[in-house]
Amino acid sequence: MVEFEIPKECKAGVVHNEGPDFELKVEMVPVPEPGPDDVLLKLNATGICFSDVHFLLNDLAPVPMSFFGVRSPGHEGAGVVVKVGANVQNFKVGDRGGVKPLMNVCGSCNLCYNGKENYCPGAIHTGLMCTGTYQQYIVSPARYTTRIPDGLEDHLAAPIMCSASTMVCSLEDSGLNPGEWAVFPGGGGGVGIQGVQIAKAMGMRPVVIDTGEAKKKLSLEMGAEAFVDFKESPNVAEEVIKICDGIGAHGVFVTGVPGYKTAIDLVGDRISAKVMCIGLPPKDAGMILGASPHQFAVKNLTVKGTLVGTMAHTERALDYAKRGLLKQICEVYPIDRIGEAVAKLRSGQVAGRMVVDFNQ
Repeated sequence: MVEFEIPKECKAGVVHNEGPDFELKVEMVPVPEPGPDDVLLKLNATGICFSDVHFLLNDLAPVPMSFFGVRSPGHEGAGVVVKVGANVQNFKVGDRGGVKPLMNVCGSCNLCYNGKENYCPGAIHTGLMCTGTYQQYIVSPARYTTRIPDGLEDHLAAPIMCSASTMVCSLEDSGLNPGEWAVFPGGGGGVGIQGVQIAKAMGMRPVVIDTGEAKKKLSLEMGAEAFVDFKESPNVAEEVIKICDGIGAHGVFVTGVPGYKTAIDLVGDRISAKVMCIGLPPKDAGMILGASPHQFAVKNLTVKGTLVGTMAHTERALDYAKRGLLKQICEVYPIDRIGEAVAKLRSGQVAGRMVVDFNQ
């Protein structure tokens, strides 16, 4: 039987002065004790998502982390089970496990019953309503902990818990078929670059809109058929439409918030196109996405949103990675430099994902 020595304290990224001038400091915090239906995970890695930045800024959710007594955000954790509660049957010590944007759902509502538990009104949001994955030792309900397949590195598995799972959900919900054009405004960033790879694996034809040589190189290496630099192109929509058969995108997957301004323009004259809303603007941004009812009617246009993926979407995303169809391109920081990593992500200059390694 595998045994782990569990410390009384562990490192965590802890927020101070929550809001526009927040500070994220690494501190020692108590290691929690799992309840009878929980597992205690020792995280080896956590992804850093822009939603974490929103929670630290307190510009996204209706109430701040501090309302729930939470001081460590994060919702993309990968590690190992080091202790199990008395009632736990599906995990044992030594198993690998992951933590997702939802720590738990009610499991007994219509949405949970019908594969839409990602919209469960009783969901507990990780890193907002309960301690997140910026803390190395974290308690997770056994029934909603994701099992990570052997052979997948934690640096790859951690961001799959949110960004790749969400992109699987969005791409499947769009109903796009193999051979159709999938355009990703902001596609050189962490969420978008996973969407590009998954779209390619599904047989779609990805196009990325972003800026900079690093993001261009990464996008093309990860499967994009074309890259449009919004800082260099005189008319981004015209260029995208030309690439997409001279008609327009079949699907637009907006992962970068500024992309909403021109998202509908990218569909051109394509009939039955989908615009998928993924990236979340700040709650007070006043950003509205819309078009004339005439345009919706004449083009059979659909605008849909994706919050996060379900357990099933996460499992499928992990399977893409296991089969080598989803590669993780990430900058890795040690836990002691988590504040620096978050600041870099906030600046918008990151190509691909960012991961913090608790063992470095």
